Amino acid sequence: MKLALQSEMAITNDDVRQLDRSYVFHSWSMQGNLNPMVIAGAKGCELWDYEGNTYLDFSSQLVNVNIGYQHPRVLAAMKAQLEDLVTIAPATANLARGEAAKRIVELAPEGFSKVFFTNAGADANENAIRMARLYTGRDKIFSAYRSYHGNTGSAIAATGDWRRVPNEYSRGHVHFFNPYLYRSEFNATTEAEECERALTHLRRMIEVEGPSSIAAILLESVPGTAGILVPPTGYMKGVRALADEFGIVLILDEVMAGFGRTGSWFAFEQDGIVPDLITFAKGVNAGYVPAGGVLISEPISRYFDDHFFAGGLTYSGHPLAMAAIVATLDAMKEENVVGNAASVGNDVLRPGLDALAAKHALIGEVRGRGMFQALELVSDRKNKTPVAAADMAAIKSALTQAGVLSFIVENRIHVVPPCTMTAQEVQTGLAIFDQVLTQFDSLCR
Repeated sequence: MKLALQSEMAITNDDVRQLDRSYVFHSWSMQGNLNPMVIAGAKGCELWDYEGNTYLDFSSQLVNVNIGYQHPRVLAAMKAQLEDLVTIAPATANLARGEAAKRIVELAPEGFSKVFFTNAGADANENAIRMARLYTGRDKIFSAYRSYHGNTGSAIAATGDWRRVPNEYSRGHVHFFNPYLYRSEFNATTEAEECERALTHLRRMIEVEGPSSIAAILLESVPGTAGILVPPTGYMKGVRALADEFGIVLILDEVMAGFGRTGSWFAFEQDGIVPDLITFAKGVNAGYVPAGGVLISEPISRYFDDHFFAGGLTYSGHPLAMAAIVATLDAMKEENVVGNAASVGNDVLRPGLDALAAKHALIGEVRGRGMFQALELVSDRKNKTPVAAADMAAIKSALTQAGVLSFIVENRIHVVPPCTMTAQEVQTGLAIFDQVLTQFDSLCR
């Protein structure tokens, strides 16, 4: 992007960083000691700064750039929409919005008929919770301790990690433990035990909280920020059965795991279940323009035919975002992006990560699906001691200096490149991972 008030030749990383630090308030951080990375441009799976440094993206930014950067088809669709209609109120009918909704419904399981558009994943979860409460006449929302659902009122209260604690202003939220065999809460030693005991725990939580008071169970199909925690075989079917038994709405959060990330359009497809509401954002248009939404099953959609839905957003279904969705989904289908995420993710990326784990004792576990993988780093494999925060920061810095952008949460490296990444690019990134982890092998006792 060329800045209007400065010639391109004059721009340096320090100029942009100083501008940012003078005027921008950053999320999830203390403001005083920030030193943000500067990015000038990007294309495909690569980014660069103003000083010629290039980076291979193994983070997809915030796990949203599923189709890579500057895809020409998406850019062309956005430019065409700018010429036709740049914005319009959500109460109107708009071609781009209708086409986007149609394409999303066509990807959903049978029995889904409508889409409510939002601006992001947080307000998608917010409105799914609202729908479940209005539909059931109940109040409580069940969600997992190992989860992240967004940074708005009910979404952050539904979130399980520490960020909910200073933000618990929303009512009626109950948390439970979801499966995580590597650090089992249930003293399980096998996947089958973890599944059975986690489902028993959830049943008891439902019973003691009162089934008739519970509107919804909200789960990420594959918890992302919490560690890419692939559910054990049978767990999701068990959750679906519990929801059916007690008349509870099942909301699956596909904000991070959806639209090809795991090697299928929706992650829950691989678990053989169908939820009642599906929330999405991020990958639906690769983050080119903010967009999210709720896919609504027919029974819930029909309920609101003659019951008022008390919710709305000024930019719901913004035409520019909708044009980006249409072009993204069309390009993903024609270019077999979901197939690439499955084949390159499962056949190249995952074996490469397993090979790293065999070489580096620092890696305690590898887990994931498709282009949605994680390395859990430990300083002691036997005791599964997490690598310290300062050491994780040093690993992240070393990866960046070596030319790879990483997504690090606590003691984990989330390996989540764009779903368009080639096998060769994956191998390039894995070689850098190997070099960097070698530098830190001494952390492991």
